Amino acid sequence: MATWNLDKAHSELEFKVKHMMISNVKGQFQDFNVTVDTQSADLADAQVTVEIKTNSITTKNEPRDQHLKSDEFFNSSTYPDITFTSKEITKVDDDEFTLHGDLTIKGVTKPAVFTAEFGGLAKDPWGNKKAGYTVSGKINRQDFGLTWNAALETGGVMVSEEVRFHADVQFVLA
Repeated sequence: MATWNLDKAHSELEFKVKHMMISNVKGQFQDFNVTVDTQSADLADAQVTVEIKTNSITTKNEPRDQHLKSDEFFNSSTYPDITFTSKEITKVDDDEFTLHGDLTIKGVTKPAVFTAEFGGLAKDPWGNKKAGYTVSGKINRQDFGLTWNAALETGGVMVSEEVRFHADVQFVLA
């Protein structure tokens, strides 16, 4: 069994959501961890575990960040973690995989599907074996109890239901 640990210095997890139906607001989770346990070099037999600290959310706007951490969104004091545990990984081709698993946000667990694109393997100057992936997907935030919104005078809502995720992650072989 091989374990790949997240190289946090070379990884980022971003999200974006439509704001006022006219533009996207982006943010990041600055504190997250991903572990990949696999029997082979191929991701298809891997077990992927993700833990994201909700209190680490940043959108470069402190009042908005505090609102997102509040009871109206993530309720970070009660629900400090977002987790994902893979259940099945399907190989689409040599460099693309589909990750099926359980995503838990605010104590609500639902099935979720993400796409992982393999970036390659390399050895760093210190002899560590590294692997890179780009992961993307989307969820409906209301499915996880993130229901706060405000109606707009011109029609529509303040925040869309769909949230898109994008992660560029690098792993080091343990």
